[in-house]
Amino acid sequence: MEPRWLDDEERQTWITVASVLTRLPQALEAQLQADAGLTLFEYLVLSVLSMQPERTLRMSELAMIADGSLPRLSQVISRMEKRGCVRREPDPSDGRYTLAILTDDGFERVEAAAPGHVETVRNLIFDPLTRPQRRHLGEVSRRIMQAVDPSAHCLRSDWKIT
Repeated sequence: MEPRWLDDEERQTWITVASVLTRLPQALEAQLQADAGLTLFEYLVLSVLSMQPERTLRMSELAMIADGSLPRLSQVISRMEKRGCVRREPDPSDGRYTLAILTDDGFERVEAAAPGHVETVRNLIFDPLTRPQRRHLGEVSRRIMQAVDPSAHCLRSDWKIT
């Protein structure tokens, strides 16, 4: 079977998308490192925990929401524990699970990092677009994510970040 080669327009679009996929995380991480001493993944973990009831979540759920593997999350949580941002405890409702709990220090850290991060996200992603383009970006991103991972947490209809 002959490969379905990209035409010129598709090739240019793919090159642009690939560049965004590479450079956007680098730009977001550079801001977080400079302003808060956090990696992008550390910020996402702390941010997700900050939005949970009692700032607590099972490690397995946290890994899924933060789009990281359990081993990667465990390494990050270990680093964040040493900094006093997070602690781990067995889940009292089911001891097979471990809870990640955001400490007051961790909450203060993510709260201090959030304004600069949000401003960077606005500057790099939303400000260059019109409101209709923003909606379209959301639709396109959901379609691509559906093709990449139909079970992705961000595609669930009940998933909302407050």
